[in-house]
Amino acid sequence: MGLLQTAFLVAVSYVGWKTAGLPFVPFDLFDWAARVLPGSVVTVAIEWLIAIALALHAGNISTAAKVAEQLIAVTGQLAIGSVAASLLFAGLSYSDEPAVLPGGVLGAILGLFAILVELQVNKVSSQSMVNLAWVAGTFVTWGIALGWMSDRLNRVKSRQTDGRRQFFKRLVLVTGLPSLLTALWGYALEGRRVSAPGARWSDDHPLPNDGARVTPLVGTRPELTRLENHYRIDIDTRAPVIDINQWHLTIGGLIERPTAMTLSELRREEPLHQFVTLSCISNPVGGDLIGTTRWTGVSLRRLVGQWGVQPRATHMRITSADGFFETVALDLIERDPRVMLTYAWDGLPLLAEHGFPLRIYIPDVYGMKQPKWIVGIDFIDRWEPGYWVQRGWDREGRMLATSAIDVVAIEPKPGAPDGRKEVVAGGIAHAGARGISKVEARVDDGEWREAQVRDPVSETTWIVWRADLAAPDGDHTISVRCSEADGTPQPGAFHNKRIKLS
Repeated sequence: MGLLQTAFLVAVSYVGWKTAGLPFVPFDLFDWAARVLPGSVVTVAIEWLIAIALALHAGNISTAAKVAEQLIAVTGQLAIGSVAASLLFAGLSYSDEPAVLPGGVLGAILGLFAILVELQVNKVSSQSMVNLAWVAGTFVTWGIALGWMSDRLNRVKSRQTDGRRQFFKRLVLVTGLPSLLTALWGYALEGRRVSAPGARWSDDHPLPNDGARVTPLVGTRPELTRLENHYRIDIDTRAPVIDINQWHLTIGGLIERPTAMTLSELRREEPLHQFVTLSCISNPVGGDLIGTTRWTGVSLRRLVGQWGVQPRATHMRITSADGFFETVALDLIERDPRVMLTYAWDGLPLLAEHGFPLRIYIPDVYGMKQPKWIVGIDFIDRWEPGYWVQRGWDREGRMLATSAIDVVAIEPKPGAPDGRKEVVAGGIAHAGARGISKVEARVDDGEWREAQVRDPVSETTWIVWRADLAAPDGDHTISVRCSEADGTPQPGAFHNKRIKLS
């Protein structure tokens, strides 16, 4: 009974979220837990989510991980509701008093906790009476319904098996069926891949390296990642919803005069366009938590010069709408004009999932250091640990050199007396903003052979490589490694693929 009623509560809450933008407690409870749990626990959870996605051969790791997060969130509320209902029924077994009032009290207690969670994760404000009433009302109704069901069941004598059976049939029909239909509707909604509207820069412009000498092997990932395929990893089960008519970037702290800028004002500044490869620090070797697109925004060095920053300021603290934050050194901004506030990808406004309306780009560091959904910048006189650094992650977040095999093609090798076959491998290599000088591939433990390297789209994007190898019949392992522009070898494990020649 508790499971069925909680499933119905989740279904009603989901419909309210999807149709009217009302709070959806399961997701918000999960987001709250991710913020308050120790960093080591969150790190293990992220690693497990990615490992599960890989084990299931998910086509897109970030999408699979996000779906897993949402399933865990819903399952968590179902478990909490079922346990709470079991405790309620156990307590009521010692009394003959009507259960509606105790059920309502239990619902009110859980509803109050849910409201505190909503306030903590900034999903509602204390002035949003409709949202607060929705959360409280759904939980109180859940509790009252549990009490009514307990009373109704007690009126059916234990010896009246048919009566009890009919009661449970009606309960399944009234609560279980709508919950199932809502789940199917939600699955259909979430399963649709929504294309970004509007004309993209890439629709009618060639890439800067168009006509480069080395041709990518068919099956190698595209040099420019489609927006719908770009990975998304963040601390939210769903992207924050930001009303651009209400949004503005607040600038404060150690400046002469606190100010604010709208997106229109930022767009009037001289634009900066950069082709950028961004990677997640949790990307497994050869994984797809990496993508390349064209970023458009404003150089922060230009903006900082306009904001009247006080001489004792050394860092800026950037805050996101979802509570994420990061600290950036002002001397880095002064040295590198590529550090920018970004408002468009591939000529389109940022998608909600990727940081609309504003995010930052910092060359050579992982996505964990680059806030999305930016709402505020404060200038401070010291370094402060960012969101993930507080949770024990790497302070610098500097991208490591990495290489991956995307595809292996096997063709007969003409004239080969020993029957060896030609093996052609292709993929990408990346070293942040430091460039790649060499890519090498090999068969099994054989000699490393230098691959052909295609000119990159820009100095901050991955490069495409292809290598011609040869091997006899049998099972083999193809491996790849790379070196940075200054010759520094790739650290860590090499990516490899197993092939069978016959």
